[in-house]
Amino acid sequence: MGKKFRKSSVDVTEAGGEGTSTEATEVPERWSSGKKAEVVLRLLRGEDVGTVSRQMGVAAHELEEWRRVFIEGGKAGLKSRAEPDAERELTRARAKVGELMMELELTEGLLKKRGFGDDLKKLGR
Repeated sequence: MGKKFRKSSVDVTEAGGEGTSTEATEVPERWSSGKKAEVVLRLLRGEDVGTVSRQMGVAAHELEEWRRVFIEGGKAGLKSRAEPDAERELTRARAKVGELMMELELTEGLLKKRGFGDDLKKLGR
């Protein structure tokens, strides 16, 4: 299956600055994250949104959204606590379960040494 493209008109100014012509270019319907990042980096370097919008065939509001998402993603990557609260709580709970399992095994071993092995078997342990 081939890539899907849509037609877009782009204003092209001659090198001498005289006159403009309109040429049809093919613009992908879906942009890869790498291509979006390239476009966003152009915007962050100071290129005009309107100019980039015309050149790329993408609406200015969509480019602004790409820039916002890109910056927010960058902020998230720079946070010192990369692990979300839920992940941290899950890690803590797993550690506690492991600790309790070890304590249970040690207690069972001690009870067996003191002659309570038969009682443990009755309990299913």
